[in-house]
Amino acid sequence: MRIAVPNKGRLHEPTLELLERAGLHLVNGADRKLYADTVDPDVSVLFARSADIPEYVADGAAELGITGYDQARESPVELHELLDLDYGGCRIVLAVPEDGDIEDVSDLDGGTIATEFPRITEGYFEGTDVDVSITEVSGATELTPHVDMADGIVDITSTGTTLRMNRLEPIEEILSSSVRLFAREDVLDDPKVEQVRTALDSVLAAEDQRYLMLNAPEQRLEEIREVLPGMGGPTVMDIAGTEQVAVHAVVAEDAVFEAISELKAVGASDILVTEIERLVE
Repeated sequence: MRIAVPNKGRLHEPTLELLERAGLHLVNGADRKLYADTVDPDVSVLFARSADIPEYVADGAAELGITGYDQARESPVELHELLDLDYGGCRIVLAVPEDGDIEDVSDLDGGTIATEFPRITEGYFEGTDVDVSITEVSGATELTPHVDMADGIVDITSTGTTLRMNRLEPIEEILSSSVRLFAREDVLDDPKVEQVRTALDSVLAAEDQRYLMLNAPEQRLEEIREVLPGMGGPTVMDIAGTEQVAVHAVVAEDAVFEAISELKAVGASDILVTEIERLVE
């Protein structure tokens, strides 16, 4: 099975890191190679442009694809979304010159929009009563309103800094995007597809969670349970030859600080907090 992943750009390194954390360590994947094997002999990685990944999957070059939701929406192919991988967040916005007369989408009626996302742009304006001409550009989109090529643009932004630098302001958010795992419909029942999805999901589930271990007097166990409800309740084990028990629980990272204080107050000791690499729920 092949997974198509971004070959460069801001999504490349986070995607490879996610695969590594999920246990799909790359081997023989030197720079400039189009393919890389993984430690799973049944799974390989195909490197491609983010925008091309949906079509690679649809055409059968790969069974799974990891790319932005915006790229999948801009592509003419239909894929099944398996998982939101929760990184690479960005927005596609409609922006206009900040010192111009356009304040609302309706003010663009009869105007021209420049964009690298013509399908998304067309779909958005089809849902309005605003009639515009769409000009597809391949770069420097922010420049077009300032050289009388367009009245506004539809472009991607993460922080808005580039828009502000080019004296543009968003007047409408068209799409919110993040990196997703996609598949073709015909491979959804493949056990290996579900295995990969579960592996990636286990990494996401472990984020912002901590594994907490402690010892406590057995007679204080109910109080310990109130502090550590955990995932279905903490795991409790007897400590041979003592009246103590060992308690293990998964705790949200932002709750650890307060939990430790409460646990010490009810007699807990030897408290150990560790990160969790993967969590299969």
